[in-house]
Amino acid sequence: MAVSAVVVVRVVRDNGDPPDALGWALLLAAHITIVWRRRAPMRVMVVLMAILLTYHSLDANHTAPLAVSMAALFTVASRSRPRNTVLVGAGVIGIMLSVKFSEGMAEGAESLRITGWIISFLLLGVYVRIHRQYVSSVVERAERAERTREEEARRRVAEERLRVARDLHDLLAHSITLVGVQTSVAAHVLAADPDRLDRAAVAKALDDVAETCRTARGELRATLEVLRSGTEDEGGDEARGPLPGLGSLPDLADAARTSGARVELNVEPCQAPPAVGAAAYRIVQEALTNAVRHAGPGPTVRVDIRAGGAALNVTVADDGVGAAVGAGAPGYGLVGMRERARTVGGTLEAGPRPGGGFMVSAVLPLAPASLGGLT
Repeated sequence: MAVSAVVVVRVVRDNGDPPDALGWALLLAAHITIVWRRRAPMRVMVVLMAILLTYHSLDANHTAPLAVSMAALFTVASRSRPRNTVLVGAGVIGIMLSVKFSEGMAEGAESLRITGWIISFLLLGVYVRIHRQYVSSVVERAERAERTREEEARRRVAEERLRVARDLHDLLAHSITLVGVQTSVAAHVLAADPDRLDRAAVAKALDDVAETCRTARGELRATLEVLRSGTEDEGGDEARGPLPGLGSLPDLADAARTSGARVELNVEPCQAPPAVGAAAYRIVQEALTNAVRHAGPGPTVRVDIRAGGAALNVTVADDGVGAAVGAGAPGYGLVGMRERARTVGGTLEAGPRPGGGFMVSAVLPLAPASLGGLT
């Protein structure tokens, strides 16, 4: 405001013909109006054009309102849409040239110099607007990238928690089920005929319990070491250590047999990726656990693993009463098996067999490109 007043006084003195009282009032009104140029640049520009056209019609000093005019043009160019900038610039230049050239060629030549200043301030305003938009877009992209990183971190944490929950469920449910069955066998032997105690049967049952506990302790230690090491994100699947696979299925079958189940294991030799082998192992483990727990005493369980086409077919079927026994106690076993199949791009179906018993059937792709990751 003060700078504009100085410019007005200097220009008036240089050019003479000072404005009259109405001219000064119009100049004052123009400088007051410019205060709101950032809030409403187009409205302020329209009001200024009306004020300054009235001022110039008085034939007062025509360069006195130059500073306020350029400030308004700069604000329009820096804070409005490009279309508004073009319309305002064309309108101001068109009106000025029409008026100046109507007064003679000398005034017309002077107006060309003023046109250069008008275009310069408009271009400066456009540059400032583009730079402001660029900075805003950079900040927005940075914030979006940060949000994406946070969401990715939360997603990875959720996936890891789910993976650990599945591993602990499979490990503990399987081991506790076997221990429960094996201790029941020992208790039955002790209570059946105390006078003719079968010490060998009791010792074998207790040895089976001890072996199951040792195996469970080893698997639990391996899982906890992975969690404590914190290297899983850095090393990927390799940081998890050796994965259980198809080669470990005989051990699962032997453990189930110690619980009284008759397990028929048929595994065709095939080259399965580690993630697929681990998924198949966990599915068979959970299916055997459910059979021992729900299929009744001494079930026959048939486990078939064979490669067909580009997929590994896993089938676990028993002849027990699992559907009826387990119907009222839903758990996480079937959900976990389906999740394990999905993590390697496969599918799993489970349900009662038409002739009795329960069957779990999974199809796990062998192609590396279709694998979704290790669980």
